[in-house]
Amino acid sequence: MYEGFVLFHLHPRYPSCPPAISVSSTGLSRTQCHNIRQKLLDQAAALPPEPMVHQLVEGLQQCVQVTEKGRGAEEEVKEREEEEQWTAVLQLDHIRSRNRYISLLRRWSQQLQLNGTILLGRSILVILQGARPNIKEFCRLLKTVKVDVDSSGKKCKERMMKVLIESPSSPSCGHGLQGFVEKSYESLAELSAAFQEINMTELYQQILPSLSD
Repeated sequence: MYEGFVLFHLHPRYPSCPPAISVSSTGLSRTQCHNIRQKLLDQAAALPPEPMVHQLVEGLQQCVQVTEKGRGAEEEVKEREEEEQWTAVLQLDHIRSRNRYISLLRRWSQQLQLNGTILLGRSILVILQGARPNIKEFCRLLKTVKVDVDSSGKKCKERMMKVLIESPSSPSCGHGLQGFVEKSYESLAELSAAFQEINMTELYQQILPSLSD
């Protein structure tokens, strides 16, 4: 049960007039407190004009229980995402400052406990594997940190990055991913072989239409 309190402000004409209600809690968000308060006000408005505080307290208990269950389910989903291994394939727009760019990607993968491979060729692809929240943070960094330089030599962000696929890893997927590896390829056949080497042939087939655009 969350710590908090509910105040019933009784009108001089109570119970002919329902009480005003305020809800606060250290464990619930402002939106959740507002939703509970609104449900209690709706309940009070629907009750006959007779003493109702006891019924509203019972209604409050039900609201809090529903909120706790909903929050518990959200936390379970979050924990499951953090434990479950996900695989993502990102497509980068360009790499001009190669050493700086790749060293940043390698550092982020280490900090976020991700395994990955960057494939350099006609399309620049980054394969990542790890906890989904960490993959999302990696993508956020790509779009918010100046990782490369533009055509005029000024530092720039990777605003054109695309997530081609993001899905839970299959049991056999990505056994070859260790650390953060840099590879080059010259043809689709070599690119396909690179995916096959890390047991991601099925993933390659899924992203191939995007590479042909």
